[in-house]
Amino acid sequence: MNGGTSGGAFEALRGQLHDAATAFADGPGALEGILRGIVDDVERAVREPLEIFPVCHHSPASALAMARRLREKQPKVVYLELCEDMAPLLTELRNCRLPVAVQSFATEIEGFPADWSPLSVVAPVTEASAEYQAIAYALDTPGVELVLVDRSSDHVFQWENPTAEEAHPDTPAADQDTALHGDAVGVEIGDLRPRFAELEEHLLRHGRVRHWSEWWHQFVEVPLGDGDHDTYRQVMLLIGSLFRRLAPGDARRVRVDEDRERYMWTRMREHLAATGADPADCLYVCGAFHAASRVAEFGVHGDDAFTITPRTDTKWRHGLIPSSNAAIEAQFGLAAGSVSIAATEWAKNLKRTGVRPYRLQGQTGAKKTTAPRKALTAPVPAPASAVPADRLTGFLQRPPALDPLDEAELLGWSVDIVRAARRNGYLASTADAIAVFETSILLAGMRDRVKPTPYDFQDAAVTCIEKDAVPGRRDVRRLVEIMMGGDRTGQVGYDALPPLARDVHDRLAPLGLRLQQRGVQRALLDIAARPELERCSDVLWMLRRLLPQGAARPIMGDRGFGERPIQESWDLALGTHQRALIELGYEGVSIEQVLEQRLRRVAYAPQATAAQVLEAVEDAILYLRSRRLADELGTRALEVLAGERSVDGAPEVLRRIRRLLAHYRTSEPVLPPWIESFVKTGYAHYCTLLPTAFTDEDATVRQVAAMLGFLFGMEGLALSLGCDRAQLELALAQCHPEEPARTALLWAAQTHLGTLSRAALRSRCDDLLANPLALSAYPRYLSGFVQALEPVPALADFVVEAVSNAFARLPDPVLLPWLPTLITTLRTGGAELAPLLIREAGRLFPPRLPDLDAWTPPWLLPQHQPTPHPESAQAPTHTLKLLTEHPETCDAVTHLLGYEATWPTPEPTAPGAALLTRHLATTNALETLLTIT
Repeated sequence: MNGGTSGGAFEALRGQLHDAATAFADGPGALEGILRGIVDDVERAVREPLEIFPVCHHSPASALAMARRLREKQPKVVYLELCEDMAPLLTELRNCRLPVAVQSFATEIEGFPADWSPLSVVAPVTEASAEYQAIAYALDTPGVELVLVDRSSDHVFQWENPTAEEAHPDTPAADQDTALHGDAVGVEIGDLRPRFAELEEHLLRHGRVRHWSEWWHQFVEVPLGDGDHDTYRQVMLLIGSLFRRLAPGDARRVRVDEDRERYMWTRMREHLAATGADPADCLYVCGAFHAASRVAEFGVHGDDAFTITPRTDTKWRHGLIPSSNAAIEAQFGLAAGSVSIAATEWAKNLKRTGVRPYRLQGQTGAKKTTAPRKALTAPVPAPASAVPADRLTGFLQRPPALDPLDEAELLGWSVDIVRAARRNGYLASTADAIAVFETSILLAGMRDRVKPTPYDFQDAAVTCIEKDAVPGRRDVRRLVEIMMGGDRTGQVGYDALPPLARDVHDRLAPLGLRLQQRGVQRALLDIAARPELERCSDVLWMLRRLLPQGAARPIMGDRGFGERPIQESWDLALGTHQRALIELGYEGVSIEQVLEQRLRRVAYAPQATAAQVLEAVEDAILYLRSRRLADELGTRALEVLAGERSVDGAPEVLRRIRRLLAHYRTSEPVLPPWIESFVKTGYAHYCTLLPTAFTDEDATVRQVAAMLGFLFGMEGLALSLGCDRAQLELALAQCHPEEPARTALLWAAQTHLGTLSRAALRSRCDDLLANPLALSAYPRYLSGFVQALEPVPALADFVVEAVSNAFARLPDPVLLPWLPTLITTLRTGGAELAPLLIREAGRLFPPRLPDLDAWTPPWLLPQHQPTPHPESAQAPTHTLKLLTEHPETCDAVTHLLGYEATWPTPEPTAPGAALLTRHLATTNALETLLTIT
């Protein structure tokens, strides 16, 4: 690789730069070396036999210059800086509405750390970009070959992430509301931005602009919009060399950049050698940063010493996903609205210059032509001795052209923004339109320009219209972005979708909806009237399980064990979440296959818990109705449970195994073998962990209660399968908790087993209330009793009694701070505890408020009332009269108790009357029930 040659076309420019460096730096030095090196880079690039076309990503000036050059040169081979493994997808761009992104996706990775999965690389494509012009030209022009020469998607991660600990430097923090690309690594053609922070700050300050996108629009896009081909090339090469030479010395990043250039030139030389193509008939489209390269492999005659490393065994899948202007801006760090403004400038440039752009035939939004595009005609070759003229000197010495003020355009903008602001709730008027118009001109003058740019107009609109609070969903800045072109969102056509996405659209066709349309659509499924819609319901429930929240949301209807749908209502937004649906296609050919793979992945993950595997079993039954998969995952749940050494998932395990048991008992003649083994193993497993859990500080009271709930609730089935209850009794005997809530939980368990009577339990609680030192801890005992309702629901009446005693006897300084804890316990304890307590309290307390004053709690009544002698007690006369007049009731009670119903005399000596006389409490209760006074 040679440096600049004396006597070349740029020798005059070198002399001027030498004089400038001498005057500026008081003598030649490092500055002169940088300036002369920039000129050398430009001259080297323009002398290369294979024409290099430098571009900047999403630049209207680059797209316009590309369209001009393609029509002039008509190259037969176009080398494009894009991942080489994305080439087969480019033909599908004609089935999409731009902007879209070409994506490489991998979930089954080899050679990379497992925590990197999934790997994703995206390359967004917009119409106002030079790469799209090259792609459209090459694909629709007969005899033209398009060759992608950049590193593969696999090499992107090989080079950008050499170690697992080193983070990806180019991955931005994308907002989910604006970034459709997710956490993918962005690949852009022509990343042209200063890597020297002080240089960018200097350019922004002296250019009187706020961000880089505005500087680029004013000082590069506008001046190059009407420039010729040579001027455009040399200026872009100059900028690329400048930014490259002033970049900070990041050794790893420099190595990656140079390896990319070696990779691309190696691929181009291999293609030229294989096809015998003439470099003069080829065009190399790359970013200006890489066009001004200094590597030894530069050029068609460069060094061939670079060796391309092989790819890993990672299985890459490729597809097209929808993109948007906001997604591109968020991923590549551009100013908000800059891509929309670029699209507007692209349309204005086409109208002003009359250049005919290239568009893929059949693409949405492209003009339909019936005649096929003509084959290439050989362009007139330039003389071999022709040397590119120096266009840089004149361009750098020429003062910037001042665009005249387009009052009609600015006035239209002002009127449109006021109209949009009024529609969005702003109190804007004609006076605001005039103020925006005048302020735009004022801001442009303050920034040394005559014609206000879209950025000047945006600042003026915010200044004149924006209020302290935004009245609607969009502020004024966002309204200007929409007015300038909006956040255009692309769409992948049906023919370009992967097989899974097309299968989903076909299976949902009976709904009669435009599923590719963005926004929310309501789907009504009357399955009782149209049974064929049940298959659509199955698809929608699986999509709800697989896609992000909001893609398929049920409004009416539910899916549970043993239920058949009758009517359902759904809100569908598959067009909005098209990217997620497309990425499902990378995992399989049907949603059933993808769901089964994901369930297996969850179940066999190294960190899988028994609760997670049981959830996968439920999903296999609900969504796939697969007994085979459910049995396999159930066996896996048994293995995971046996290996767990903590009780963190006990509440979830209890809830799910209860649900599965109820399902199998109602739908199957016998229980599956795996669930019997699960109950048997779980019984022994939790018995073993129970003594430790009662004293473990990491285990919560709710988790210990769930363990007891499993042991008590599954005890009957476990004992029938061969378990021994003595194991549970020994485990409880070894439990010695110190915390009050756990102690109360242990007392409840002992009451359930019969080792502690109700009277003894009540006596212990009374002793706590009578002990002044234990009053402060009594609420924690109550919390334990509340949690004990999970394993011992029969204690509901006692818990109501204990809580009532607490409200009656605890002092306010102890009771009031505990009330939030009680509410939190009931809320976090699940939906089963609170209804149980409320139902029991409703049974014990009087139903009417006036009866509350005379009501005596049942637990304060004597437990055994003395039965009066029949001769000393007489039944109430009115009750006996009522029973005598209606003997059918007494007959029924007499038969129920085993007596013979006979009425020999009218005196109250019949068996029923004698029975009522001996048991006055029953008679009195019946009297109260019948409200007879």
